[in-house]
Amino acid sequence: MTEGQAARKRVLIAEDEALIRLDLAEMLGEEGYEVVGEAGDGETAVRLAEELKPDLCIFDIKMPIMDGLAAAEKVAGARLAPVIILTAFSQRDLVERARAAGAMAYLVKPFQKSDLVPAIEIALSRHAEVAALEAEVAGLSDRLETRKAVERAKGALMTQYGMTEPQSFKWIQRTAMDHRMTMREVAERIIEEAAAEAAE
Repeated sequence: MTEGQAARKRVLIAEDEALIRLDLAEMLGEEGYEVVGEAGDGETAVRLAEELKPDLCIFDIKMPIMDGLAAAEKVAGARLAPVIILTAFSQRDLVERARAAGAMAYLVKPFQKSDLVPAIEIALSRHAEVAALEAEVAGLSDRLETRKAVERAKGALMTQYGMTEPQSFKWIQRTAMDHRMTMREVAERIIEEAAAEAAE
């Protein structure tokens, strides 16, 4: 990713410890991201997300008034932006709760700048995938089936051609557009071909 691309990504930070917030803002700035808002509690974070429409939110779990998970749930639920959850605890149940709240990625403190960018890239690409799939599929059960098929197809492409996760998704999306098919149809075809090859 070039600095120009990263510079366009607007980030909202919510962290009740001012020092960590400062560090985070500095790291993001050094990587070419633009910090458009900062909050010290979850309630302010949700309000700022609604007002500023950032490309990404980074929320700490432990915050006053409303914790980061509740804030993430509101922001993700309203499809405002992808959310990365920050926490000092690497407890499995929190990871599960963060995922259930709609968080796209997870960072355990203390983190390095080298941990931050991959987490941001993952969150942005997962968010884009979800948005693309939802645009294609209206019904909830269809959406679930489509996501399952696309996940399996991505896995097949990654195994077979050594693609990364974002590359495999883009390939499915592009193929669907080129052939005027749905992503689910493309995914099912990939799964069938992979199964046929495995059976040979």
